[in-house]
Amino acid sequence: MALSYKARRRWSLIILVVGLPIYIVLASVLATTVVRLLGDSGLVFLLQLAIYVGLGIAWILPFKSIFLGIGQADPDADPED
Repeated sequence: MALSYKARRRWSLIILVVGLPIYIVLASVLATTVVRLLGDSGLVFLLQLAIYVGLGIAWILPFKSIFLGIGQADPDADPED
């Protein structure tokens, strides 16, 4: 069942305000753990960069259908509004 435009707007707001900060903290903890385990070298920087870039792209993939078209006008609304 597809979500309505209003439901997608609500869920996108919840995801951005609540879910994304939690995800950022978890990604930071993961990258910091890698540095602690492997020490401080040049390769650790590249691995940490790969973690941040990979997780920065990966968080949106499950939510792509929710965010699609949110910035546009409501397609179900009356044209008079």
